[in-house]
Amino acid sequence: MHSSPVVASRRVGLLGGAFDPPHEGHLRLAQLAWDNLMLDELRFVPARIAPMKQKSAAPAGMRLAMLREMLDGTPYTIDDIELGLGEVSYTVKTLEACSEREPNAAWILIMGSDQAKAFEKWFDPERILELASVAVAVRPNCEGVSADESNSEPALPAFLSVRLSGEWSGKPGHTILLPSTELGLASSKIRGQLAHRQNPVGLSEKVLTTILRQKLYRKYSS
Repeated sequence: MHSSPVVASRRVGLLGGAFDPPHEGHLRLAQLAWDNLMLDELRFVPARIAPMKQKSAAPAGMRLAMLREMLDGTPYTIDDIELGLGEVSYTVKTLEACSEREPNAAWILIMGSDQAKAFEKWFDPERILELASVAVAVRPNCEGVSADESNSEPALPAFLSVRLSGEWSGKPGHTILLPSTELGLASSKIRGQLAHRQNPVGLSEKVLTTILRQKLYRKYSS
């Protein structure tokens, strides 16, 4: 009897969010992960309903379209699994669905320090770390998550800091630090600029054209 061949795990990075709208800060975070984590694939995962936001300013279909426009010509792909789940986009549910669909993949969540500071409040964070590791990049001007002036590393919550590793082995349950994005962009700020008819910073030409053509974010209020 021959033993079954060992299938090497594909190293997949997942960068989730509302992308309302997608901007250069998201691309910078993706590039940091791509350059530092030895990924086979990096997927943007747009949320249907973000758990910590009451609602998105733009419809899911429009956010997906803008994301496709921004990623055109990049090595990154889009996984719209959360748009098809038909419920609030809890990361643990997404990971369970991804793991069932692709049992030989190794998962790592990619996030900025603003998301990391609230990680313990996410739905079932213990289960998340049974399924994936986490990579965190410092996001400038992130309230509540400072950087150590000596090494520019984020002050992570204890739940993640105790799991710090120098590099990602491909196994779940570890925290990896990425360099700073060096971009203080935020979708909420961009929406506010658009609502006040200001020229937004950090949008690709294609995404901005779509926003203006579809008259998005004109009635936005934070």
